Amino acid sequence: MADEANRAAFVELQARIIDTTGKIKQLQAQMRSKEGEKKRAYLTLEELRQLPDDTNTYKTVGKVFILEPKSVLLNEQERKFNESESAIASMQTSKEYLEKQMGEVENNIKELLQQDPGLARQILSMTVQ
Repeated sequence: MADEANRAAFVELQARIIDTTGKIKQLQAQMRSKEGEKKRAYLTLEELRQLPDDTNTYKTVGKVFILEPKSVLLNEQERKFNESESAIASMQTSKEYLEKQMGEVENNIKELLQQDPGLARQILSMTVQ
């Protein structure tokens, strides 16, 4: 009876690890995407700042280019840069939380396997076959 309970607990912990790992990978992909957006906004800002104030600047909307004042484009790029920074910070916090959860689950698995050496042998025999 205890053996079955330990096995069920192990399967549940294993599922949590798989789920958490997937979430961490998804967050990392989102963070890379936001880093790219942030970098594009930064580079665009740097180029716009070098232009004289009376320069004609254009904003792309689909396949169309719309004449916009330089100040409008600067504000948009600054907003994109700041939004990307805050999103990255938020995602980093979420990632740290998920990594902490992952560590706790790993510790729970270690404790479970130490309490029930028979379960550890069963798991090892399953992976070897």
